Amino acid sequence: MSEHYAVISVDGHCGADLLDYRPYLDPAFREEFDAWAAKFSLRYGDVVTSSEWAHRNWDSDLRLAETSEDGVVAEVLYPNTYPPFIDMGPLSMQPPATKADYERMWAGCRAHNRWLVDFCAATPGRRAGIALILLNDPEQAVREIRWARAAGLTGGVLLPGIAPGAAIAPLHSADYEPVWAVCEELSMPLNHHPDSAAPPIVLEPRSLAMHIIEVKWFMHRALWHLIFSGAFQRHPGLNLVLAEQGADWIPGVLYTLDYYWERFQLRAAQEARFGGGGVDELPLRPSEYWARNCYTGATFMRPAEVAQREKIGVSQIMWGQDYPHPEATFPWSREALRHTFSDVDPAEVLAMVSTNACRVFGFDATTLGQVADEIGAPTVEEVRTPLDKIPDGATCPAFADADSARAW
Repeated sequence: MSEHYAVISVDGHCGADLLDYRPYLDPAFREEFDAWAAKFSLRYGDVVTSSEWAHRNWDSDLRLAETSEDGVVAEVLYPNTYPPFIDMGPLSMQPPATKADYERMWAGCRAHNRWLVDFCAATPGRRAGIALILLNDPEQAVREIRWARAAGLTGGVLLPGIAPGAAIAPLHSADYEPVWAVCEELSMPLNHHPDSAAPPIVLEPRSLAMHIIEVKWFMHRALWHLIFSGAFQRHPGLNLVLAEQGADWIPGVLYTLDYYWERFQLRAAQEARFGGGGVDELPLRPSEYWARNCYTGATFMRPAEVAQREKIGVSQIMWGQDYPHPEATFPWSREALRHTFSDVDPAEVLAMVSTNACRVFGFDATTLGQVADEIGAPTVEEVRTPLDKIPDGATCPAFADADSARAW
């Protein structure tokens, strides 16, 4: 094993400044975009142009310098800013309810994807961009996925969340079979990230508190929707990555899903009277589909989570930095890795911070190993040295185990 870990973050965020999307937008929508942009109000500090964080979303050179200094050799990139006509941001957008809204939002998604191609091309081999799609028109989504793969977006697609009561069918619907098929065919992972599967955000303190507490649970629903719909049975090469949702919930949920799978097959059981038909074509347990098809993008992974790695599956865990969000491990990723992985076998650390991501997202391990040497990425000896003090000012969840939380 190399002296340096080729650390890959599977949870980075990027996007253009609002008006910089205009050249990438279909000309038919540019006049309408000008009017929309003139009235649009940016809501969150890390993407407001005047904030200290916003430029990190689109300043390629700065981003490369800062992530390299932080010990990261490559990133998988989710959206973060506001593409045209997507006024809640791509991570929070609900499925459009009207044809006109769909056409505008679809144009915005495609503008982001085309910007993202150029952004990734600026650092060959070190960025895997995730394409935006909408599920209102699955065949149109398929065409965009094919375009994205051909254009070099190797991060897969952002799987839109579908909240209860949304304008389109839930993820377990057969409507989306063409999307699952093309993603398997092209080795394009489905990436699912908070916030869009939750009900719309209400900007009121108690509602926002409930949103923070519940948002990850709504994202977890994609796991059992795809398992029990048979998507993974029909498409054994389809991959689902659940990003920035923690990892400690996984063993308990897999236990529960296996329980229902067993009860559904016991025809005399009460559960089988309602849901028994849901397992007729599922020869594997849900936990087996997890082990074959699914991964956790374990952003700012904590020691308490890595302690459960055998139950989760070491081969299913991928580390994330969350740059450039203020809660990211940046600029303390080296310390975060020591805090979490110091007592873990280096071979397992290598899998969780590097080789699993290479396998899922198609990074070239040899090339990234050379980059790791060049930038002085964290060494095996560095990571195995326990962290004796949480960095001053670090409020990242990576350091939020009980003892360190009290220290804050």
